Amino acid sequence: QVQLVESGGGLVQTGGSLRLSCAASGNIFSISYWGWYRQAPGKQREFVAAVSSAGSTNYADSVKGRFTISRDNAKNTVYLQMNSLKPEDTGVYYCHAYSTAGTYWGQGTQVTVSS
Repeated sequence: QVQLVESGGGLVQTGGSLRLSCAASGNIFSISYWGWYRQAPGKQREFVAAVSSAGSTNYADSVKGRFTISRDNAKNTVYLQMNSLKPEDTGVYYCHAYSTAGTYWGQGTQVTVSS
């Protein structure tokens, strides 16, 4: 089992920045991919960014050049640095972890970008 706890969400103005954190515990050594997803009101959950255990990263086109995903293995934490935020970035952001044993989700953290 893997437990994921997100933090760092909040209210920010357009153009501002936030850094989300995802603290992991449990059988984290089985994780091969870590990711962030988001869900806006009335919309489906969508992919934002991911990082593999080898360190390769992938981003949704809508956040490329503005968001950066990273890992701190010593702290068992994955981060999402979000810069140049836009109102359309508003939503609940979820941390996600994938392993051969299953997939895991955090409880989500709210990000609101005001215009």
